[in-house]
Amino acid sequence: MNGVHVVGDGGRPVLVFPSAERDRYEWERHGMVDAVRDLIDAGRVTLYCVDSWDSGTWWDEWLPLEERARRHEAYERWVLEVAPDHDVLTTGVSMGAYHAANITLRHPARFPLALCFSGIYDVAPIGWGERGDAVYFNNPVDYVAGLEGSPASLQLVVGRGMWEDTTRALESTLHFAEILRARGVRHELDVWGEEAPHDWPAWRAQLAKHLPRFV
Repeated sequence: MNGVHVVGDGGRPVLVFPSAERDRYEWERHGMVDAVRDLIDAGRVTLYCVDSWDSGTWWDEWLPLEERARRHEAYERWVLEVAPDHDVLTTGVSMGAYHAANITLRHPARFPLALCFSGIYDVAPIGWGERGDAVYFNNPVDYVAGLEGSPASLQLVVGRGMWEDTTRALESTLHFAEILRARGVRHELDVWGEEAPHDWPAWRAQLAKHLPRFV
């Protein structure tokens, strides 16, 4: 499949979003695949790692925010075409965690669970220009505030180590968890200590801890 790197054969499908502007091989390069190799080899999980298009959407500084959101919706339509179609767990780190949470909340019948590491769940500060419906309905902190419950479930994980504050991941995760709680959306929050930075060693350990619970 073009734009998709599949690892495994059998078990629960896991849709993997890379971090900002990265590609489908990122998780393999940084040891995330090896961190759950036992689950893959046991046939408990298959990873479907997709390319990002952040450079043409949220991270395109030439575009106003609403146009970035419209382009993001085109990216989501592509993801819906290439992803498995039933009981798919979504996951990602940093910007990938945003993608995982957003597609799960928008399409919970197909993607009932998101496993999110060190995410940013408010994309509005990324850009400039007026915010319309496209931004609103792709910005979790906006539209979740208007939900009355959801069939979606989210596992939020973040650390208190280096770069979790400067990237806004810690603040954003704690704030998002509070919004989910207030709106009755099922979620769990796992906050690690100062030994867990916004970096791959922490994410490998966090993935190895949480993924076996859901597959």
